This record gives sequence, structure tokens and C-alpha cells, in this order.
Amino acid sequence: MEMRYLEQTAEALQQRINMVNAALTDINYANMTLDGIEKEKENSELLVPIGGSSYVKVKLADPNKVIIGMGAGVSVEKTLPEAKATLKERLDELEKTMHVAQQQFSQVAERINSGRGRLENLLATREGKP
Repeated sequence: MEMRYLEQTAEALQQRINMVNAALTDINYANMTLDGIEKEKENSELLVPIGGSSYVKVKLADPNKVIIGMGAGVSVEKTLPEAKATLKERLDELEKTMHVAQQQFSQVAERINSGRGRLENLLATREGKP
């Protein structure tokens, strides 16, 4: 019974790690994009990815203004440095979350392996007795 619970916990932690990893990738991509925009001038032509390896050509109206999502469907306009600082804070929080989830996963995996080892020893002992 405990093994089943531990395996479910490990699976849930692995899903959480995968979600945090996807969010980290997303924020890193946003940071790289902001770094690129920082070097551009007003009215520069840019190619913006729209998915499916497709792009749309746009003109950069104001390289210092960024619309950034704050959660719950709310977005606000920030300066480029403010947006980068917000993304940095999110990145730091996600990295902490990832570290905690990885530690928890390691602890659960150790308990699973320990339990399997005890079960194997118990089975080996029972098989050796008539």
C-alpha cells in the first residue's frame, strides 16, 4: 500500500518537474527575446514566430515598452528593464521550486528503492524456507 502511494507521489512530482521545466524554458525564451529587442531601434523590422515554424514581419513601435502577463488573464505595460526584472524574479522562484521538487523526488525515489529492497529480501527469505 505504501509503495503504491510512493509511486503515485513520485509520478506527481515528475509531472510537476516537467511543468516547471516548461515554464523555465518559456521564461528563458522571453528573456532572450527581450535581450534581442533591447538592441533594436524604433521601427526596426522583426520576424515574430507565430507557431508551426511560421513568422510574421512586424515593425517595432517602441522597444522600451513591453506588455507582460501578471497572471489570471491580467497584463500590464512595463519598461524593458522592469519587464526583465519581473522575468528574473519569476525565473528565480521557478528555480527554487524546481530544486525543492527535485529534492522531494529524490527522497521518494530512495524510499521506493529501499522498500523494493526490503520486499526482495523478504521474498528471498520466504523462497529459501520450505
